[in-house]
Amino acid sequence: MLIDSHCHLDFPDFAPERDAVVARARAAGLKRMITISTRLDRFDEIRTIAETYEDVYCSVGTHPMHAHEGEETTLARLIDLSAHPKCVGIGETGLDYHYDDAPRDIALRVFRTHITAARETGLPLIIHSREADTDMAAILTEEMKQGAFKALLHCFTSSLALAETAIDLGLSISFSGVLTFKKSEELRAIADRLPLDRLLVETDAPYLAPVPYRGKRNEPAYVAETAKVLAEVKSVSVEELGSVTTANALRLFDKMPPLDDIARSGENLAGQAA
Repeated sequence: MLIDSHCHLDFPDFAPERDAVVARARAAGLKRMITISTRLDRFDEIRTIAETYEDVYCSVGTHPMHAHEGEETTLARLIDLSAHPKCVGIGETGLDYHYDDAPRDIALRVFRTHITAARETGLPLIIHSREADTDMAAILTEEMKQGAFKALLHCFTSSLALAETAIDLGLSISFSGVLTFKKSEELRAIADRLPLDRLLVETDAPYLAPVPYRGKRNEPAYVAETAKVLAEVKSVSVEELGSVTTANALRLFDKMPPLDDIARSGENLAGQAA
């Protein structure tokens, strides 16, 4: 029982066998998948994928690497598109100082637009943050003072300081296959220090396949491998980890319908873990 809280089923990597990819995810125990928007001008395709599969949901937003490209990311457009019944989040958005493709002033403006959209819609903000810890912590702290909003730091690979700031602000944190890599000892140590009731798992597929699939194309079914490692780090069973992270995802992405007894069981476990 797992939820892949962040994948990209609209990417060309999956086009030839998307039905098979979704089927393998279900066979691996996934209850939901959230396919994440990176460009507004591709939202129609993302929405169609979410409409095609009952257990696939989506988000709307512009990745920071594309903040200067394509359709302009306006508050009105984000709010309008997010009204679709299967759109459950705003983003992914944020700051990427590793590639620095978009001018930073534009990336920052677009990021703040997404924050406002999350605040106004009540949908969770899906944050990409790479090599931008100081600015990210400052912006999130400043914006939270302007009005609360829900948010998730996805594919977390940043510092303990940013993780603690996020937790203090009420955010959640998601781990990808990077957590399973041999050289990710520091990341696993960070995960160990974070409260279980704020943690999610994801693939970021088709990227970052976990061990033992590293080097191959990633897909939602492989989130089970990340869950196994996170369970070891948190000293809980895989079953408990699945229940808790599923409950966490459903609580954060609360526009998705509940999983009835499964969700309630996970919430109880999350409360015990906290």
